[in-house]
Amino acid sequence: MNLLIHIIAIASLLAFLAFAIDKMLAKMNAWRIPEAVLLWLALLGGAAGALAAMNMFHHKTSKRWFTVGVPLMQIAHVALLLLILYM
Repeated sequence: MNLLIHIIAIASLLAFLAFAIDKMLAKMNAWRIPEAVLLWLALLGGAAGALAAMNMFHHKTSKRWFTVGVPLMQIAHVALLLLILYM
């Protein structure tokens, strides 16, 4: 369980940084991180970091895949953690 929490924390940090970097690149009209990469980072355990970055940087907040998908991923992650914790 402890390892799983560490993996989720690292994935969340990576997702947060990716969203922050993508926002910075968007402001500079530079090459961007593909949306699929951002979504995969959220799906693979980084939904909490992705949500935090979306709210902090107001990034990807008009895209339905992000405004609906990332919160659903977070709910799924929490449910999975609770399931593992109480089994």
